[in-house]
Amino acid sequence: MSLNYEEMSWSDVRDQFRKWREETGRHSEEVVQLWVAVLEDKVHKTGNERHLILEQVIIAALDTARFDIATQCTKQLALEFPGSLRVMKFKAMRYEALEQYDEADEVLDVIIAKDETNAAPRKRKIAILKARGRRLDAIKELNEYLKKFMSDQEAWHELCSMYLAEGEFGKAAFCMEEVLLHNPHSHLIHQRLAEIRYTMGGVENVETARTYYSQALKLNPHNLRALYGIYLCCNYLANSRAVSSKRKELQKLGQWALEQVSEHTTKQSTIKNNDKLILSLEAALGNLEIKSN
Repeated sequence: MSLNYEEMSWSDVRDQFRKWREETGRHSEEVVQLWVAVLEDKVHKTGNERHLILEQVIIAALDTARFDIATQCTKQLALEFPGSLRVMKFKAMRYEALEQYDEADEVLDVIIAKDETNAAPRKRKIAILKARGRRLDAIKELNEYLKKFMSDQEAWHELCSMYLAEGEFGKAAFCMEEVLLHNPHSHLIHQRLAEIRYTMGGVENVETARTYYSQALKLNPHNLRALYGIYLCCNYLANSRAVSSKRKELQKLGQWALEQVSEHTTKQSTIKNNDKLILSLEAALGNLEIKSN
């Protein structure tokens, strides 16, 4: 975004900052540039928006490593609101940006001690553990967090990702099932849970994966990954002795899924004469099977 700073008055900058806040856009570089060029000496004229603007500038300054600006704005807020937990949060964020993790932890511990219902500082402590490479400690801390804030979907998502990084697929599947309870109509959650179950392998898990892929496709008929998943699951199960009685049904379903993939690809592709690419795709999908023993 190109803004002509020389032609903007302090009120123009104030209105632009308000627009970005309402759009939940950070625009960190532009915020810092406008602050330095126009608003820094005029912020006292912004009235009731002054504190919101200072907070907005602090976040932008931390994003762009302008720690001098972040420190200056934080001090202004601290003078007006001594002992404020909100201001202490910005101090902790500054320490964290400077990689002074011990100091950040101390500030966050003070915030938690004063307000045990505040989830944000607990999340920041987990983020610090991840930044330090202490993933197992982060997993332990996140589990403790979820005992207190069980309805936090983002936390369950994060714990799932951390378990996947550690190869703990069973625990990752449990986390996604918790997310699914909160949002049962999301095809993406069904799809991810199916992918985890398929990765775990075994007839039971692959059968469960097929069910979740089917539900994802039902919620979003244009979900190609769900179609790929159904095809792969059907191929795996059709080659398994445990479900030999359903072999014809599974082969028929797998073939249908492959035909749907080809049809969707043909309709949505902008490449002319892409039949060869579709054939290559079909061959590649066949090679992706997990072979059962």
